[in-house]
Amino acid sequence: MKQYKTRANRIFNAVNITFLILVSATCLLPFIHLLAVSFSGSAAVNAGKVGLLPVDFTTSAYEFALRGGKFLRALLISVERVVLGVGLNLILMVLTAYPLSKSSKKVAGRNIYMTFFVITMLISGGMIPTYLVVTKLGLKDTIWSLILPGALPVYNMVILMNFMRGIPEEIEEAAVIDGATPFQILVRILLPVLKPALATVGLFCIVSHWNDWFSGMIYMNNPDNYPLQTYLQSLLQNFEQILQQQGAGDIQRLLVQMNARTGRAAQLFLGALPVMMIYPFLQKYFTKGLVMGSVKG
Repeated sequence: MKQYKTRANRIFNAVNITFLILVSATCLLPFIHLLAVSFSGSAAVNAGKVGLLPVDFTTSAYEFALRGGKFLRALLISVERVVLGVGLNLILMVLTAYPLSKSSKKVAGRNIYMTFFVITMLISGGMIPTYLVVTKLGLKDTIWSLILPGALPVYNMVILMNFMRGIPEEIEEAAVIDGATPFQILVRILLPVLKPALATVGLFCIVSHWNDWFSGMIYMNNPDNYPLQTYLQSLLQNFEQILQQQGAGDIQRLLVQMNARTGRAAQLFLGALPVMMIYPFLQKYFTKGLVMGSVKG
């Protein structure tokens, strides 16, 4: 049926689109400026000539960032953390959300378990007890010290549980009549339906693991074991000293064309790039999974 838009509707749409464009520009323009600074010469950056386009284009900051292998090593550690951590998060969330999505009549003690998980969302054990547990288990300076303390994100598990509760029970009842076990129902029926929700909570977990720098700072004694964000944090704080220490050989050419601002900008852009590349593939599931997972409490 053809819809006729009134003048008020057209005005509202114009104002709404303008507002969304301004909000998007507010988020996007600083990032474009950061990218322009990373590709600009040090003299232009110091003079404040760099806006949204590079001035005196150079890749010296990126050559310096990738030099020596420390950045790539930290990047690989972060990738390993994301792969292992998100995989473990999804497994534990699915195995926990599935029984909790049932009523208390079907799962004995369901309300007790749910209360326990809600309490952990509101009350944390604290940094010092967590540090002591990680130390006593011998996990320090290992990748597992970054993964196991947050192995089950309860908030994301609740989103997944609410999504499961929105699936009609008749689907499972028909599978039970056909002789399917609970595990077969979960793997063959529910998981394919859960793709939007899994993509949503998976993206949350990816961003959480990727952006976390504090865990690496307190659990890693050896800087060679730092994940990328911890490495960037330590680098950004001491970038001027690092530049002063590097003064010999062919690296001198790079130092002439860059300074601390261009170096920081290049490091930050490289650190954000992997998540930016992953998001477009999950975006189509993101909104659907988030909305459907918040319908029921």
